[in-house]
Amino acid sequence: MSDLRVAVVGVGHLGQIHARLLSQVAGARLVAIVDPSPEARGLGAELNVESFADYKPLLGQFDAAIIAAPSRLHYGAAIDLLQRGVHVLIEKPMTLSVGDADDLIAEADHRKLVLQVGHVERFNPAFVAAAGHLHAPKYIDAVRSGPFTCRSTDIGVVLDLMIHDIDIALSLVNEELASVQALGAAVLGPNEDWAQARLTFAGGCVVNLFSSRVSWQAQRTMHVISCDRMATIDFGSKRAKLMQVSQSVSAGQLDVNHLNKQQRADIKDRLFSDYLPLVDLPIADTNPLLEEQRQFVAAMRG
Repeated sequence: MSDLRVAVVGVGHLGQIHARLLSQVAGARLVAIVDPSPEARGLGAELNVESFADYKPLLGQFDAAIIAAPSRLHYGAAIDLLQRGVHVLIEKPMTLSVGDADDLIAEADHRKLVLQVGHVERFNPAFVAAAGHLHAPKYIDAVRSGPFTCRSTDIGVVLDLMIHDIDIALSLVNEELASVQALGAAVLGPNEDWAQARLTFAGGCVVNLFSSRVSWQAQRTMHVISCDRMATIDFGSKRAKLMQVSQSVSAGQLDVNHLNKQQRADIKDRLFSDYLPLVDLPIADTNPLLEEQRQFVAAMRG
């Protein structure tokens, strides 16, 4: 079976990473990069592929495209490529409006094409390690913040950063969304640079999200609490901890109000080994963006 021919459209910070990683994806081959910037020619020379200012002269010469252009250009490029029979992996945010997103979904469905959105944290090995343990969460708290990068300035922090945690939360909570409360503010431009949101679901689960791109401290963490366990996921350091309620505690066999001084001391000493056992989950040594590309190719292969 011949390799799928892939073009990368937009080679800013993330597009360059996509282009460089494609050589490690079995069954795919980078055939061109598309970007009008002078830097694109240098990247093309480095990767031994041609660079173009526009993808239209290339039509018919690639099977799939990774769109990593500025967010405002996503819809126009994606709908055009889908209509021409090209599979698309489009970086988040997929589009700037729900209507445009629905158009892309309908077009991909109509033409039986793969349309994948670059929610790369789905492939973060810390989340992958924890996800199988996270059933019926009751509370989720997430913080995603860092210094201003001067990238993605055509969108606000919700579509830039918080969208990752919205996606993760919706993947974990199998309930209808009942209400949203949010606030935020613009600091360095016309779009919000920090935001806080509280999502309440019909089954009672509550999700608190905070994102900022004007923070002096980088943080990408999530706490997930259910009836019998709690997980802490650090997307940045790629670590995850899991705390579970022991059988004796869940069965109600422990009442601290009826314990003597020595018994209470024993609980404190063995709290996270016997009563609420806490473990570091084993984390695979994987590259999330590379795994995302591999799934894109696997989906195109059927």
